[in-house]
Amino acid sequence: MDAVGDPNVAKPRAPLSRDRVLRCAISYADVNGIESLSMRGLANELDVVPMALYKHVASKEDLLDGMVEIIVGEIEQTPGTGHWEHDVRLRILAARASLLRHSWARAVLESRTAMTPAMLSYLDGLSGLFLAGGLSVDLTHHVMHALGNRMWGFSQELFAATPRSDTESFNAQRDALPAHHPNLAAIARAALQGDPDSGRGPGCDAQAEFEFALDLILDGVQTRHTDRWTPRRQGRRSR
Repeated sequence: MDAVGDPNVAKPRAPLSRDRVLRCAISYADVNGIESLSMRGLANELDVVPMALYKHVASKEDLLDGMVEIIVGEIEQTPGTGHWEHDVRLRILAARASLLRHSWARAVLESRTAMTPAMLSYLDGLSGLFLAGGLSVDLTHHVMHALGNRMWGFSQELFAATPRSDTESFNAQRDALPAHHPNLAAIARAALQGDPDSGRGPGCDAQAEFEFALDLILDGVQTRHTDRWTPRRQGRRSR
C-alpha cells in the first residue's frame, strides 16, 4: 500500500517556528490562564522537548513579549476620517475588544518593563490621530497621560471588591454600608437596582462604564482644544 494512504504512517508535523510557538502559547493561556503557562507545559502542547522552544524564544519574558506583540497586532486599525474624537474612540474600543478576547492579556501587558515594537506602533498611531485632528503636541501629551490604561481598552475597577465567591464577607460588607458610608450605599443601591428605563439590569455594566469614562475624557479634550489650551493657561480656562 502506498504510504500516503496508510493510516499507520504518522503525518508530518508542522515545523516549529516563533509564530507557531507564540500562537500556541496564546491558545494555552486563553484556555488555562496565564499563571499555568510554563515552557515545559508549552513544549508538551507542541509535542517537542523544552529545549526546542529556545531556538525561537529566548526566555519566558521573550515569550510573553511575543504574545503581547500578537495581541496588540490584532487591534483593528480603522482608517482615520479626520474627526479625531470619532477616530480615537473607535481605535480604543478596538483595543478593548482585542484584549477582552484574551482575559490574561491585561496583566501581561501591564507587566512589561519595556514597550514592545507593536505597543510603540499602537501608541504612535493613537497619538497621530490627535495630531491629525489639529490638537497640539502639548495637549496630546497631556491627553495620553489622562487616558492612561484606557488607551489600551481597560480601566481600574472602582473597588477592589470582596469576591462574590466569599458570600458571607460580601454580604457583611454590603450590609454595613448604610450605617457607616451612606453615600456609597446610595450609589451601590442604584447599581444593584439597575435602570428599567434604559434597560440596564442590576450591577455595573463594564462596557457602558468604560465608554462613559472614555467619552467624558474625549469631550473634555475637545473643550480644551476649542479653548486653544496651552500649558501656560493650565487652570485658567475661559468660561
